[in-house]
Amino acid sequence: MAIWLARHGETEWTVSGRHTGATDIGLVREGELQAVALGRLLAGRAFEHVFASPMRPAQDTARLAGFGDRFVVHEGLSEVDYGEYEGMTTAEIRERHPGWELFRDGSPGGETPEQMTARVDALLDEFAKLRGDLLLFGHGHRFRALTVRYLGLQIGAATNFRLDAGTLSILAAGRDGPSLAIWNRRAPTIAAQVAELAERIATEVP
Repeated sequence: MAIWLARHGETEWTVSGRHTGATDIGLVREGELQAVALGRLLAGRAFEHVFASPMRPAQDTARLAGFGDRFVVHEGLSEVDYGEYEGMTTAEIRERHPGWELFRDGSPGGETPEQMTARVDALLDEFAKLRGDLLLFGHGHRFRALTVRYLGLQIGAATNFRLDAGTLSILAAGRDGPSLAIWNRRAPTIAAQVAELAERIATEVP
């Protein structure tokens, strides 16, 4: 079994660096193109299970990537709860809490590192009982937490796993144990634009 992680495309808050847990905002145009580009990477792949976060950016990404009729909403894929730090940038948080790191310190009124660990461990236990490959549409910090726990690392290690919006990663069993097959793979959105334009010409021009 392999777990494919599709982080949703850009939103206004991912572009500005604001932590987005409970705030449900849509994709910007670039984020929509990223989602279409993800669909190009995923085209032709067979997945036994497709899950998406209950939040709009993840579901919109799933639809634009071509999985709108397949995904099942999974509450466990929602983003980390940032509590009082919702909508703030890391720089703003560190003015209040110097040296702050999410996966070490958590957020006041939000999730602790221990709670993050428990949630993704429960997800991995659930997924381990399923057959076939999984495709997940979700969020950066939740996916980083899930990845380090899949690899058997402590939650604090997620700090060092950069994961950009609109990217694809794959977790899979390797010869020596759980491994990263692909990490933070981005499909050029220009390719999505060209493909989209070609399809439009083919269908609309006599």
